[in-house]
Amino acid sequence: MIFKKKRNASDFAAIVTELEGAVAARDGERTGPAFTAMMRTVQSASDAELVLAGPRLAALLPGFPPTGPRPMLAMAAGFCVERGADPVACAEPILGAVRQDLVDALEFARRWTATGAAEDELPEPDEKIIEDALLARLGGDVHEATRLALAWCSIEEWQPPALAVLCRSAEVRRAYGSAILPACLDLAALERHDLKCLAYASAVLDDEPLVVLHRPTGTGFEIRIGGIGDNFQLHTLLAHVLVGGGHVPGAKPSAESVRLATDPEPARGRTGTVATGAFELLAPNGERIWNEGLPDDIPVVEGRRLLVLDEPTYQRSWNADRFFPHLPGTAELTRVLTADETRTWFSRTSPGNETHRPS
Repeated sequence: MIFKKKRNASDFAAIVTELEGAVAARDGERTGPAFTAMMRTVQSASDAELVLAGPRLAALLPGFPPTGPRPMLAMAAGFCVERGADPVACAEPILGAVRQDLVDALEFARRWTATGAAEDELPEPDEKIIEDALLARLGGDVHEATRLALAWCSIEEWQPPALAVLCRSAEVRRAYGSAILPACLDLAALERHDLKCLAYASAVLDDEPLVVLHRPTGTGFEIRIGGIGDNFQLHTLLAHVLVGGGHVPGAKPSAESVRLATDPEPARGRTGTVATGAFELLAPNGERIWNEGLPDDIPVVEGRRLLVLDEPTYQRSWNADRFFPHLPGTAELTRVLTADETRTWFSRTSPGNETHRPS
């Protein structure tokens, strides 16, 4: 949760209206106090007020001063989404701003590296670094340099509002996830920001067909997945569908671990439920696909993601809570592949994966 709820009532709509007017007029003397009043009262607003205010607050982001506290404005809009505002209506301005700040943070890193000595390390993302010497090093006008430095320092603050909309709408993920993910991964690779949650949410697959080959039995399946935050959750749901459905041998997952993976209502806090691995997850070339990774890691072969399941090399267990509490996963067996189809798919895997082809 972005903010904690307070009980005091407020005429939140009037405060949002004042902020809208101040931003539209580009009146800094009005905008500052109106923004402060909004942030002070958003926690005490009613759900009904927040449902209406969310899209209005999100819509202010493009016109809000680029060197102002834009992540905090986005957090307020995201808080409204957490309390019931439409994530689709709030998504474009929030995620558009996220993508722009990712790009600006990468530009900050490029300029920093280009103008320094080879041994210079990128700075920690702390606003204390924004000083005259740094701005001169970045080049360009002071306003632009300040914007780039602020993006470098504040990008992690965009994660809560981004997750608020991404984790509550498959439509939002399909529309914006692929646009955010490359820049997010590029910035995370510089190892100065923790962007794991944003990267994982942007990479979630929805309504995705998956071809699954079970090497020990030489059988094949088509499974449609969606809303799965990591491969721990995927592993549990594959075992539920295939072992629990009687299609392959093994120990089926507990009912509670399946519920935690799929229930639309998130768990209230962390549970002690343990899930146990039923398979080794492998790419078609035989390389391991880690539980700590994502369904998006599964390679695409001939237009379909292709996953091979084998006997586990050792027993694995993990906490069954899902990575994104507000994002329930789905896995549905759409059909069992015919023997001919299964042979064809096995032929697209490495020789080691073909050992137990069906005859």
